[in-house]
Amino acid sequence: MSRSASLISRGHRPTHRTLDTPAYNTVPARRTLAPQHNMVEHTQAAPKPAKKVNWSPEVREYVQRSFAPEAAIPGIERTEMETKLKQIITQAAECGTLESIDWTKLPLPQYYIQQELGTQQPGGPLEASDMSPNWANGSLKRKMDVDVAEPADETSPPWKKLNGRSKDFGDRISYASKSQESKIDKRARKRQEELKAGNESKYNADLEKRKKRFDIGKPGNESPRPWQNLHHSYRDDDNVGGSRGPVIGTCQTIEKRYLRLTAAPKPEIVRPLSVLEKTLEHLKKKWRQENDYTYICDQFKSLRQDLTVQHIKNEFTVNVYEIHARIALEKGDLGEFNQCQTQLRALYKESLGGHPPEFVAYRILYFIYTCNRVDMNDVLTHLTITDKQQPAVRHALQVRNALALGNYHKFFRLYLDTPNMGAYLMDMFVGRERLAALANICKAYKPDVNLRFLTEELGFESDEDCVQFLIDANAQHLISEKDGVLKILTAKAGSLFELAKATAFRKVDIKGQI
Repeated sequence: MSRSASLISRGHRPTHRTLDTPAYNTVPARRTLAPQHNMVEHTQAAPKPAKKVNWSPEVREYVQRSFAPEAAIPGIERTEMETKLKQIITQAAECGTLESIDWTKLPLPQYYIQQELGTQQPGGPLEASDMSPNWANGSLKRKMDVDVAEPADETSPPWKKLNGRSKDFGDRISYASKSQESKIDKRARKRQEELKAGNESKYNADLEKRKKRFDIGKPGNESPRPWQNLHHSYRDDDNVGGSRGPVIGTCQTIEKRYLRLTAAPKPEIVRPLSVLEKTLEHLKKKWRQENDYTYICDQFKSLRQDLTVQHIKNEFTVNVYEIHARIALEKGDLGEFNQCQTQLRALYKESLGGHPPEFVAYRILYFIYTCNRVDMNDVLTHLTITDKQQPAVRHALQVRNALALGNYHKFFRLYLDTPNMGAYLMDMFVGRERLAALANICKAYKPDVNLRFLTEELGFESDEDCVQFLIDANAQHLISEKDGVLKILTAKAGSLFELAKATAFRKVDIKGQI
């Protein structure tokens, strides 16, 4: 053990230095480039952190009211409002009047901008307010060097937290430069000169021009409005007349060609209800005798047009649309059928009579044909218990269930027992369902099946119809005769009918579909 250690162990301390005295001299940390002898003074004169500003609820509510949709003024952009709002709140903070100002009565920034542009109306918000003179005359100056505390949410300016936006929202505000301010002043002076001269602004002049382009029934304006193109959409011939009020017809002609309206109809070319009733009876007789669909369709469109321009909605109107829909369905004209169906839906809602269950069943079968699952679900949602008990609706729902379950046997039994005119709709998609059934039969029955089995299973009226269907599907080479019985070689037909099935189930897109 050394001599020093032995002295300490005996209770003696070394005499050359004490343990309480540090072995170094303390000096203040150097914070600037000033000489070392001024270090203490610079340390004491260090700048204090910026004082945090607590924005009052009144100021925040004022900001929210400024950007509310109901407070918007046409012609004043959001960027200008943000700049003016920042200017108002910043000047109030610098003047120490944030707490003394009644923010509930202070006009919104868009009104200051409106006054600067010279568009403020007499008696507006600026004149009715009790603001200070410097603010009333719009003498607020824009300042670019405003320091705002950023770190904490409670110290951020209210325009940086508007409607839950990020606090960086204020950083995206663009401030007007001196050149932009001069442009604003020039625009304000130009606006004042226009008002003094009694001239309309360019915006109002353009607005008047746009209004004139859509005026109808005025000299020099012969172009029809878009919904008057009656040859192309059900919205045309079923919505003419618009808000001009009903026309009281005086025409006594039974037959009248359908013509597209390019102006308000005249009473002398419109048939009243008494004449239209005679026209309907005449058209039904003509249809039974001549069966000329082109003529009948033209006459029915003219009949519907006269009903529309006179705002006639009663049981007779429903009857007209139902008869036209049935004739169009019989001839496979789905465009006209859909136009009538669309109008019938609106008429049925007014409880004007007719046969709603029949046409609801047609809608279900039509959506099966177009594979429209969205509209099908909409129809099923609005069906009541009473609707589902109607024979036509119940049959259409059974058809849907059979196809959803892949039960082709039940489907073709329902096809042979279709009420009303639903068979015309089922004829449009029964071919593809036969191809789908054949694809399944070829998987289940091998190596062959009797032709008679296919005739009965697929709902054909005769063996000849079944053979013709196979020939149309390019499957004639699969027909063979064995022991005097015609058979189909299902073992070789699988891929053929699978391809035909995929082609048949392509998306259906029909003009005027509902």
